[in-house]
Amino acid sequence: MEKKVRVRFAPSPTGGLHLGGVRTALFNYLFAKKHNGTFILRVEDTDQTRFVSGAEEYIVSCLAWCGIHPDESPQQGGAYGPYRQSERKPAYRQYAEQLVASGNAYYAFDTPEELDAKRKEIPNFLYGASSRTQMRNSLSLTSDEVETLLAQDIPHVVRIKMPEDEHVSFIDMIRGHVSFDTNLVDDKVLLKADGMPTYHLAVVVDDRAMEISHIFRGEEWLPSAPIHILLWRYLGWEDEMPQWAHLPLILKPDGNGKLSKRDGDRLGFPVYAQNWTDPKSGYLTKGFKELGFVPEAFVNLLAMLGWNDGTDQEIFSLPELIEKFSVERISKAGAKFDFEKAKWYNHEWIKNAEAENLLATVKQELNTKGIVPADDSYTLQVIDLIKDRCNLLTDFVAQGEYFFAAPAAYDLPSVKGKWNAEKATFFTAFDAELTDEMPAAEMEAKFKELAAAHSLKPGELMLPFRIMLVGGKFGPGVFEIAFTLGTQETKNRISLALAAFE
Repeated sequence: MEKKVRVRFAPSPTGGLHLGGVRTALFNYLFAKKHNGTFILRVEDTDQTRFVSGAEEYIVSCLAWCGIHPDESPQQGGAYGPYRQSERKPAYRQYAEQLVASGNAYYAFDTPEELDAKRKEIPNFLYGASSRTQMRNSLSLTSDEVETLLAQDIPHVVRIKMPEDEHVSFIDMIRGHVSFDTNLVDDKVLLKADGMPTYHLAVVVDDRAMEISHIFRGEEWLPSAPIHILLWRYLGWEDEMPQWAHLPLILKPDGNGKLSKRDGDRLGFPVYAQNWTDPKSGYLTKGFKELGFVPEAFVNLLAMLGWNDGTDQEIFSLPELIEKFSVERISKAGAKFDFEKAKWYNHEWIKNAEAENLLATVKQELNTKGIVPADDSYTLQVIDLIKDRCNLLTDFVAQGEYFFAAPAAYDLPSVKGKWNAEKATFFTAFDAELTDEMPAAEMEAKFKELAAAHSLKPGELMLPFRIMLVGGKFGPGVFEIAFTLGTQETKNRISLALAAFE
């Protein structure tokens, strides 16, 4: 019987959600939905020293914005809860003690000061087979000494006992055969002095308890794989072990190293899904949402960072991604992040969106600039007219505010050098010819006919007309602008501009 697909995204609530984390969630989600499986959100909050208030709610908000909705989560519940590791604390000690009893882990009583001294004494110190007997632990102390220390509640941790001279191998769904020399892996802490598990123990216990079938996680966790595989083995669960897939890194634009928040700050683009304000420092890190990305574009561009469907197609909706997704098409190599390409995805999604789907966001953007559109039908016309000129949702203000208020200033240098009395006379005459509800094509024909009558070239008059209506040298077709503004507003703007052009 084929194992039911159950996957999890398991972030730590320590701050903002990096786009690499969202991509990990996305690939888990796509795989689950492709195979009619279950996508789980599990919050790994065992490191209380790094816990940040509000971070869990922020993560949930980011996933919801992306349309990545968990089937089971701390908020939604489920049959495999609790879904916060801090609420599962008693279970972890049980398994840590089981590992000690079987000889696959041990108590370590070394103080932080002793460990620091050893690291200073030995460069690249590795707490493992070559050094463990020189430290204060249940392998180097007598059983009576260990019992005494435990009875006295002396702070201690539990460490895995890595085997000597072995190789731990597994088949990664992306990378194929992967092998590790156990002599190069240290005896990681499994249970901390405060009784909370480290990631290594908790992730194995929780994945087994939640019957996780496949694990998609970042490449940076690959060095931890031998520890986790041995824990599955030592706890007697090897036959239930999930399949592994370690996703390629998202790289800096130049390809030199993993993309970090500092890179975004330095190069002027976000690396978080949504704005994140650090509650301690008050520092704001900007997100893709607030910059003006539509969620469909953000999800689309993340999917293409390390995956493709084998064709030239680049624009995918979430249902299309679910249909086309396959692990075989995930690259082993890291993917460079290109912000210009990211904006291209956003432009394509905005350009092809139904105006109704953009209305609420565009109105919100206009409101932030003090522009309150009175009529939705008019705003929808404006959106349809300018959406293919917008890379970001925030561009709708700059590209369209003149539809809601006459220009406060004009690009006079672009007019003055070639402005003369003949052109002023032309626009006065054109103003007089405008009639109610004149279609754009009819208005353009009248404009050209009148230009010929005044012995002027239409090309010399188009720019002044645009600046009269818009204030600058941008925007869609000038007669489309005039038609959308309406005859009376167009006439008003011609009159105002003629006075300013003098």
